[in-house]
Amino acid sequence: MTARTPERIQSRDNPLVKALARLARDPGAWRRQGRVWVEGDHLGRAALARGWQPALGLFTASGWAAAPELLARAARRNLVLDDSLMAHVSGLKSPAPLAFVLDLPQERTLDPRAPTVVLDRVQDAGNVGSILRSAAAFGFSQVVALKGTALLWSPKVLRAGMGAHFGLRLVDGLEPRELDALRLPWLATSSHQGEWLHRAHLPWPCAWVFGHEGQGVAAPLLARADQVLRIAQPGGEESLGVAAAAAICLHASAAALAADAGAAAAPEPSL
Repeated sequence: MTARTPERIQSRDNPLVKALARLARDPGAWRRQGRVWVEGDHLGRAALARGWQPALGLFTASGWAAAPELLARAARRNLVLDDSLMAHVSGLKSPAPLAFVLDLPQERTLDPRAPTVVLDRVQDAGNVGSILRSAAAFGFSQVVALKGTALLWSPKVLRAGMGAHFGLRLVDGLEPRELDALRLPWLATSSHQGEWLHRAHLPWPCAWVFGHEGQGVAAPLLARADQVLRIAQPGGEESLGVAAAAAICLHASAAALAADAGAAAAPEPSL
């Protein structure tokens, strides 16, 4: 059977349908099943663009009829579900007409020298997904989540990441002591102490550490940082949200790297 030929499933009692519903709705199901549910055209195309091949393609009847070749031929196996059955499986209020199931790579270990973002008990899925987007945009190839952080491959984080997951090395559920493997300078944020970010010399590569929405970076991690930095806020707000702070800090690193590269490439002045 080719990937172009779909199988039709109509019963919610089908064991595969039950497993897929858990995968789409349960934040921890991806760990138990070793795969993730990716719903919608945007996320599906983002995965394909990064070279991921879906194990399963799931379509509503109307979605299958309108599916372009890129999506219809992407998966090793295709299923067509009734609209009501897709609504039963999906975790969204308005289910998309297509979804992919992706097999995850084996558990990844830290790359000790990759530009890294460390998340210390960042609990809101939207914040975590937003930080993953910033990491991917600004050249940080690895994101490490310490225990207590929202699970990186959970459905809500996956949706909030808008495709950033597929271009990042993600390491989930680490203990703080496991960060000893990083061979990079640590940079941490604080709302009330440290050097001003806009005046600091930022090393590259580095590991930025961002902390809990209310408590910030844990004191032991803050004490281990090579640099503690704070963001100028002339408007007088008490603090920025962690996702906004992360975007500013990661952009500052990317801008510093670009400036250093430009300076190195500049010709020597003539005498």
